[in-house]
Amino acid sequence: MAPSTPSKKPADLRRHCERRLKAMRAERQSWEPHWRELSDNILPRRGRFLYTPNAGDRGRKLNGKIVNSTGTLAARTLGAGLVSGVTLPARPWFRLTLADKKLARLPSVRAWLDSVQDVLLRIFAASNFYNAIGVAYEELGVFGTAAVVVLEDYEDVVRFYTLTIGEYFLAASNRGAVDTLYREFPLTVAALVQEYGLDNVSAAARQKYENGDLNIEVMVVHAIEPNDSRVIDVPDADNMPWRSVHYEMGGASEARPLLRVGGYRRFCVMAPRWHVTGNDVYGRGPGMDALPDVKALQTMEKDKARAIQLLVKPPMVAPSQLRNEAASLLPGSITYVASGAGGAVEQFRPAFQVNPRIGELQADIAAKAQQVAQAFYADLFLAISRLDEVRTATEIVERREEKLLQLGPMLERLHDELLDPLIKRVLEIAEQAAGDDYAVLPPRPKELRGRHDIEVDYVSTLSVAQKAVGTASIERFVAFVGNLAGARPEVLDKIAADDTVEAYGDLLAVPSALIVDGESVARTRAERAQAQQMQQAMQQGLAAVQGAKVLADTPVGGGKSALQMVTGAS
Repeated sequence: MAPSTPSKKPADLRRHCERRLKAMRAERQSWEPHWRELSDNILPRRGRFLYTPNAGDRGRKLNGKIVNSTGTLAARTLGAGLVSGVTLPARPWFRLTLADKKLARLPSVRAWLDSVQDVLLRIFAASNFYNAIGVAYEELGVFGTAAVVVLEDYEDVVRFYTLTIGEYFLAASNRGAVDTLYREFPLTVAALVQEYGLDNVSAAARQKYENGDLNIEVMVVHAIEPNDSRVIDVPDADNMPWRSVHYEMGGASEARPLLRVGGYRRFCVMAPRWHVTGNDVYGRGPGMDALPDVKALQTMEKDKARAIQLLVKPPMVAPSQLRNEAASLLPGSITYVASGAGGAVEQFRPAFQVNPRIGELQADIAAKAQQVAQAFYADLFLAISRLDEVRTATEIVERREEKLLQLGPMLERLHDELLDPLIKRVLEIAEQAAGDDYAVLPPRPKELRGRHDIEVDYVSTLSVAQKAVGTASIERFVAFVGNLAGARPEVLDKIAADDTVEAYGDLLAVPSALIVDGESVARTRAERAQAQQMQQAMQQGLAAVQGAKVLADTPVGGGKSALQMVTGAS
């Protein structure tokens, strides 16, 4: 992103942003009560609503409503499970390809795509991607919506910033795709000046800086939206497809209404939604489905604790003479009570017989906890670890794939709204991050120069599990043809063996390096055919020599051999 002079006047652009933020705030207002309940009962350290700068209360205890942590643990399991099933750091989880599959199989093109894939995976590993994406998965699972901002970084090429629910506002295009994000966040005066420069901040912030009040917080708005005033044919920062505007809340002045204005070639925000209804901007997630059960667990846990307390420390009754006298409920202690009429001892006893059914209550809590785990798919991700007997590695893989298939519909939206734009955004940044004597990516082969149709194919555990379903039909087809070939060998001519191998390898996400390209296969087969022809010619020549020797050694009378008779030699 590069700063520039905006085509709109700064004051006009500021008013535009403030009006739009007001409208987006009104749109989001109806979602906030639900999000706050989710935050209070499941992820108490997430969510920022009506943040007050300089309150000094960020570290306050926020989990006061949580007695049973099943919901929090299930959300954590879902986030970790998605990292493992979709973007596992330990193995490649995507590969690059082209819409033109024939072109993608060319050796030079395939080698470049594989090389770029390796570079991108190293960029992800070196940056904070895997930390950020794990947080985003938790936000997505609990609140139904997540937001990740991908920006250039001089040290790690890219940097990922995961926002929490309540601190950002979204808007969607006519296609239902999120294309606008407004964000409110606090910066200290020191950070504000460091980020935007002393000459660009408001007079109030500059005064605080000069007075040494460096830790005073200032609220900043960052708006990212389609640039409605761009000139398409002018490729400068002010005419990028997306506009970026920074300004201080309440710090406007006619001289300095904005902190920074710039632009992006590609929308730098990934805002996946778990499930979207109609033209809603924000999504619905498993946390919303689990919330009633999570809240019920808090009540049931309190009831169980109260029942145990009544059992251990029941309410007592005592004769009135014991008022202001010492009494004890400790084991082995003695409490002296006065005698009544006829010498009978007044009782010091429980007010009523307490017999809470703790077992049934615990069973009910366990059943409710299981419902929460199912809502968060925690039972799917933990299914293997909960097996009650030893399994083979193959069986474990098969069971895991079977479980992960249930997340298939969500995966398609995750690819469309998070991973596809994220990978293409990082690819674009990597291609532009070239110095005078180095380049992050290798140069494109001549076949790909000027092309922008690079596609992403996912080979994560979850994606492969989905695709592997297609291998069963190929196996049945090949087996059927093989059996039929026993009676009709010519039926094998109906199978395109090379294409079958390619298709089967694609479904199983076999690395391209393990499958020989078509040109190399053709060259190998031509060399093999030539070698076979030479061998056949040599065998024929040897047979001719052997036959001649036999004829030469065979006498036919008159002092002649059979060879002389055949050739007419004297």
